[in-house]
Amino acid sequence: MSDPIDLDLGNIKSYRPPRRLRSVGLAALAIAGGLVTWGLLSRVQANQQVATWTQQAMIPDVKVLDLRQTSAEGDLVLPATIQAFYDAPIHARVSGYLKKWYADIGTPVKAGQVLADIDTPDLDQQLAQAKADLATAQANEALSDVTAKRWNSLLTRNAVSRQEADEKNGDLAGKRSLVTAAQANVARLEALESFKHIVAPFSGVVTTRSTDVGALIVVGGVTDVPLFTVADERQLRIYVHVPQSYTAQIRPGMMASFTVPEHPGEVFHAPLKASSDAVNTQSGTLLLQLQIDNSDGKLKPGDYAQVQFDLPAQAGVIQAPATALTFRNSGMAVAVVGPHDRAIIKPVQVGRDFGSTVQITSGLSPTDKVIDNPPDSLETGDLVRVTGKATQVAHG
Repeated sequence: MSDPIDLDLGNIKSYRPPRRLRSVGLAALAIAGGLVTWGLLSRVQANQQVATWTQQAMIPDVKVLDLRQTSAEGDLVLPATIQAFYDAPIHARVSGYLKKWYADIGTPVKAGQVLADIDTPDLDQQLAQAKADLATAQANEALSDVTAKRWNSLLTRNAVSRQEADEKNGDLAGKRSLVTAAQANVARLEALESFKHIVAPFSGVVTTRSTDVGALIVVGGVTDVPLFTVADERQLRIYVHVPQSYTAQIRPGMMASFTVPEHPGEVFHAPLKASSDAVNTQSGTLLLQLQIDNSDGKLKPGDYAQVQFDLPAQAGVIQAPATALTFRNSGMAVAVVGPHDRAIIKPVQVGRDFGSTVQITSGLSPTDKVIDNPPDSLETGDLVRVTGKATQVAHG
C-alpha cells in the first residue's frame, strides 16, 4: 500500500499564481472582448449595408423622354362607308304568288319599269264582289230616284202627304251614300290591283332579288322581306363619323379626299354637303355626308373608304410615345421626374392617336421629363433613378 498523502491546507489557501500567468489571462479576456465587439460591429455594419442596398434596389430605374412641342398634323384620316344616293327596298303591297319576274341583280332599270307580277286570286274575287255590290247600290239608287221624283210630283197636287215625300227623298239620299261607299271600295281594290305589278320607283340598278316564281308572298308577315332592292348609283353619298374634338374645324362645302381598296393609288375628291349637327352621345362623333358623281361607275355602294380632311394645324401640341401613357383613376396620365428626382403623376388630355405616338393637347409642357414605360405602382412623391440619356420622340 502507498503511503497516505499529507495535504497542507494552509499552504493551498496562501497560493498565488505567478504574475506572468495573470497577464496572459487578462490578455485572453481582452482578445475575447475585442472579438465579440468586432462581431457585433460587423453585424451592425452588415445590417446597415443590407438596408442601404434594399433601399437603393427599391428605387426604380427610369428613362426620360426628350419631348418636342409640335403643331398637330393638318390631315385627319377617318374610315367611311359609301352608299347609293337612292337605295329603296321594294316590298309587296298585296299577298299572293309571284307569277313572273323580269329583272335580276345587276339589271339597269328605268323609273316605272315592271320588275315582277304577282298572281292575286283572292284580291281578284274581292274586286269582282265589290263591283257587284256597286251595281246593286246603283240600281237601288235609280229606283229611289224615280220614286222620290214621283212623290214630289204628287206632293205639288196635294195627292200625298209631305211626310211621305220626305221619306222617299231620305231613302234616295241613303241610297246615294251606299253608291258612294261602294264606289270607294271598288277604287280601293282597283288601287290594290295595281300593286300586282312591282315597278321600279326610280332609275337605277337592281342590287338584290329575294324571290322567285311561285313563291308565296304574305304582306305584313314574318316572311315579309323586300322582293327587290333598287339603287341609284349615278351619285353616291359618303358617310364619315368625325370625333367631337375636330367638329369645330369642319366647315360646310370643304373638300375631302378619299381612297378605296379596289383602286389602290387613286384618290377621289368629294365636297362636304351635309352634317347631322348633333354629336352622338354614345360614340362622341358627328356624322358628315359627302357627295360624289359616279356616272362612270367606278365606285360601288357599300364600299369601305378612307377619308382625309385637310384641317388647320393646331399649335402647341406635345407629341409623346404611347408607352408614356398610364391609366389612373382620374383617366389618362403621364409620369414626370420632378425636383429631387421625385415622380409626379400628371393627368393629360390625348388628341390624335398615331399608334406608336399620341398627341397631348393639355397637361404637359416641353420641359417636362416624361418617364417612358412608368411602373404601374409608381405614385407621386416616389423616388426614381434616371438612367441613360433622354430619348428623343419621333413624329407619328
